[in-house]
Amino acid sequence: MAATKKSTRGGSASARKSAKRTSAKKKSSGRKYSPKAGKSVEREMKAMKSAKLKSGRSGKKVKSRKQAIAIGLSEARRSGAKVPRKKSAA
Repeated sequence: MAATKKSTRGGSASARKSAKRTSAKKKSSGRKYSPKAGKSVEREMKAMKSAKLKSGRSGKKVKSRKQAIAIGLSEARRSGAKVPRKKSAA
């Protein structure tokens, strides 16, 4: 008889799926990054690929893709584009 026992979790599977969909819809509120921010990152990536992108103080060439994106986003923030806040190191 133990093999035919139904799960005791509340609600049906379809009810849980519909709840997930509605919460996902509420969460998104337009674009996270503005088109201006995308252009800034694109410009920095091209500069990195042509070996012209240099980091801030040291002036060394940027070789990392992640670093190029970070530079592009920080420039977009300075110019006032819509970019999410930097995640602080905890």
